Amino acid sequence: MDLLNTLVDKGLRRELPSREEALAVLATSDDELLDVVAAAGKVRRQWFGRRVKLNYLVNLKSGLCPEDCSYCSQRLGSKAEILKYTWLKPDEASKAAAAGVAGGAKRVCLVASGRGPTDRDVDRVSETIGAIKEQNEGVEVCACLGLLSDGQAERLRGAGADAYNHNLNTSEATYAGITKTHTYADRVDTVQKAHAAGLSACSGLIAGMGESDEDLVDVVYALRELDPDSVPVNFLIPFEGTPLAKEWNLTPQRCLRILAMVRFVCPDVEVRIAGGREVHLRSMQPLALHLANSIFLGDYLTSEGQAGKADLDMIADAGFEVEGAGQVTLPEHRAGGVCGSEAAACGSAADACGSAAEACGSGGACGSHAAPEPAEASEARTDLVAVRRRGAGTDLAPNA
Repeated sequence: MDLLNTLVDKGLRRELPSREEALAVLATSDDELLDVVAAAGKVRRQWFGRRVKLNYLVNLKSGLCPEDCSYCSQRLGSKAEILKYTWLKPDEASKAAAAGVAGGAKRVCLVASGRGPTDRDVDRVSETIGAIKEQNEGVEVCACLGLLSDGQAERLRGAGADAYNHNLNTSEATYAGITKTHTYADRVDTVQKAHAAGLSACSGLIAGMGESDEDLVDVVYALRELDPDSVPVNFLIPFEGTPLAKEWNLTPQRCLRILAMVRFVCPDVEVRIAGGREVHLRSMQPLALHLANSIFLGDYLTSEGQAGKADLDMIADAGFEVEGAGQVTLPEHRAGGVCGSEAAACGSAADACGSAAEACGSGGACGSHAAPEPAEASEARTDLVAVRRRGAGTDLAPNA
């Protein structure tokens, strides 16, 4: 297929595809799916080999969020029966993180519900970062605390944070249909603050909220312009008790096409399969490893993931290897902070941490574009949505 040959060539040169080419990837048929995966897989292997980076989430503060993000189980007014607790103590968070590191994770993602941290919250998280790094030599720590005020990113960096996550989630045109309590511009500003402070920026999206192909391409192009080092791709987990509980718009095939499109647009960036992979990719998860080079190990913020051992077995059985603590995730031109040529995928203008897909829009009509055709809709698999009842905030052992 000429389209795929062109996209592979551009990906190997770190050139930006046209919007028409990105949209064409999403429009390919199921008969062409393996060709799409194979093509995007060539780009993935060029920049990341067969390595898979493991990340581990620690939910520092769960539920009771004042924001109204419609995809989120922790949102204002959520009736989802999730765990609710206030800040974990540094030793509790460090103990939870150690389980993930023992399971093979090289990055720990510290997430807290809320609009954004107070200065006291930054102090708490700074203490937690110190405790984790003291007990787990070489571990990367990413913070995901919401909207940042001036100076907070610098304080987190000074405390030892390596990265900051704040997802754009959806296109600018559709954002007001997802949340009313903050704006798309607020999110962009926080990613820029993290970047300016010297933190590795991590920002991604949520698919499956009723958005169109155009919306997906818009948000991925916006992410490329922001130039994050990692792009988490979340697939909406439709929690009962949230406004998007009835939104089952994804099939495994569509999820793979979305991941392939992200890889072509962001060829040398850490693409992470985040929340919802077990729910929507299901038995097709191993194929997704040919597109993404990073996953979360074990459970998510408020939902359960598949067993940590199953994650490790899947990686090995698919012929991939877990990235070691001593290995550098990003290609040399990115890891060294050099964007390279003007054609580089470092952004036309200028890590997940959070798995927001499980956690705050309107009843699914997320934008001005037309929703996907009914043939794309997936049967509601509510049996695959399990609320997390173990790990951080409980007395039960974590899944790692």
